[in-house]
Amino acid sequence: MRRLGVIGTMVWDRIHRAGAVTGPTEEWGGISYALAALEATLPDDWTFVPLVKVGDDLLQSADVFLNTLSKRAADRFLAVPEPNNRVVLRYESLQRRTEHLTGGVPPWRWEELEPLLRDLDAIYVNFISGSELDLACAEALRAAFPGPIYADLHSLLLGLTSKGERYPQPLEDAGRWLACFDAVQVNEDEMKLLGGDAMQTAAAALFAGVRLLVVTLGVQGAVYFTSRPFAFAHRTGGSEGTSRGGPTETARITSLEPYGEGDATGCGDVFGATLLAGLLSEQDLDDAIRAANRLAARNIEHRGATNLQFHLRGEIAPR
Repeated sequence: MRRLGVIGTMVWDRIHRAGAVTGPTEEWGGISYALAALEATLPDDWTFVPLVKVGDDLLQSADVFLNTLSKRAADRFLAVPEPNNRVVLRYESLQRRTEHLTGGVPPWRWEELEPLLRDLDAIYVNFISGSELDLACAEALRAAFPGPIYADLHSLLLGLTSKGERYPQPLEDAGRWLACFDAVQVNEDEMKLLGGDAMQTAAAALFAGVRLLVVTLGVQGAVYFTSRPFAFAHRTGGSEGTSRGGPTETARITSLEPYGEGDATGCGDVFGATLLAGLLSEQDLDDAIRAANRLAARNIEHRGATNLQFHLRGEIAPR
């Protein structure tokens, strides 16, 4: 069995939906969406290892959630004395929302993280809080880890006010950040923050060593930029297999799954985890993105991450 390390933050969400007649939903969110999607889609010869820090105040609840995931190989999370991250989400429309963050789970230090990586074959980094890794730690990870690394940049491109409100902001040292990862995921707004021209931004990312850049477009599907041949699962370290200087190939893969009623919380996380599962199983890139679009749309109708894996597979959750 091969092992996928998952770096991210478990967040307790309070979600206010636009036009909802019922009260807000309170549920596990953050990296929990990606873990549930990996449970639903990861190939049978892979398991995943959560690498997360959890506040003491929600440690027991986090343990209950993690115990619902049968493809989890082990728990490598640290209990920290700081309060766990909590987010209040207020939706103005299906995809437009405000976020208010409280809590203070600290980032990983390299000396903490490095011993936990030695038996892993691939790594998925999802910047839920935006502070899971600082740049020095990300560069140390890239230098030390020979396998492929997939990153959803998301909250790296969000600032935080003194009152806990999130707001979009450009990414400092973007080129150095991009050079840390083999595959990078951003949404349409985040792509604009990386650079004004999409093709120039994509070309710069590929030159930095990224082999796949995926931009999610919500109901419009996703666009990818890469150079052929592309084989994410076969990275062996160093710069071999990267697309530095090669011609850029791009395509938009539309979403065929109808979007139901609900909110978009976790859709990007489900998309990324599903796409990564397809890449690890050496699925055709276009087909892997189609599957990611489909399950991201399906996530709309489910509230929170608990039992999400059953909904994504079209199954009835056990009572």
